[in-house]
Amino acid sequence: MADRFDKGMTTRRAVLGDAHVDKAEAAKTDFDLPFQTLITEAAWGTVWASDAITPRERSMLTLALLAATRNFEEIPMHIRATANTGASKQDVIEAFQHVAIYAGVPAANHAIKLAKQTYAEMEGDQT
Repeated sequence: MADRFDKGMTTRRAVLGDAHVDKAEAAKTDFDLPFQTLITEAAWGTVWASDAITPRERSMLTLALLAATRNFEEIPMHIRATANTGASKQDVIEAFQHVAIYAGVPAANHAIKLAKQTYAEMEGDQT
């Protein structure tokens, strides 16, 4: 288990960046410790750490699934992660177009709005 946790933390930092992970770790409490351990081991130490597909592909899948299931709060974090995963803006819009066709235009539209806002923040353009 410790190996999977360590691998998960390494992967999590590679994808999300040290600043994000440090902030999340600082906010961790005894209450959410089991959950944080679960996502570090399962999401980051197993799924994201797998080399069966590339980080770019995994990033695109994650964004599409988040949009399709209307888990919009996670989209900005994963848009920021594209700087580390290699998923381009073109990759992201392609993923969201799939969401529009297979899961609904409103979900894709909102995801695109969030992506545009996040890209603008990343580029330092707050307009």
